[in-house]
Parts: sequence; C-alpha cells; structure tokens
Amino acid sequence: MQVKTRIAEKLAAAFTPQSLDVADESHQHAGHAGHREGGETHFRVNIVSEAFRGKSRIDRHRMINQTLSGELASGVHALAIHASAPGE
Repeated sequence: MQVKTRIAEKLAAAFTPQSLDVADESHQHAGHAGHREGGETHFRVNIVSEAFRGKSRIDRHRMINQTLSGELASGVHALAIHASAPGE
C-alpha cells in the first residue's frame, strides 16, 4: 500500500474529516535531505475535522503526528499540516 493511501486512511479513521487532502510532494525535494528514490518522503495534509474544534494549532499537529507515528518513524521525512475545524 502506498504511504499516501495509508496516511489518508489513518487520518480518516481517527478524525472523521469533512475534508481531507493528502499530497505527495516528494518530487519537489529531490536532492534535499530526507529524499529518496521513489519518493513517498514529503507530504502535505489539509484536513478539516470537528475533532480540532477548540484545539490549538500545536495540539492539532500533535494529534496528527501521534496518529501517523508509524509513518514518521519509518520513512516519512516531512509532513506539512494544515488542520482546522469546520468554519475556520
């Protein structure tokens, strides 16, 4: 299974988002730290979920990082996160 798919499935299960977009941006980092052949190292996540209501930006990032701890420990080098509650 692709890392992008795994990330999307884990976030969907954990946060039941109203919207979710996971983009593999690895191609933009060729030659930079953490990049490897085949990509799947650098991702951007845009997620809107009620689970983030009342949470600080840092808490939202921690929630996502905890959910994706396995991926972050096994090859994902960078994860750009934009997490918001509906209406934000």
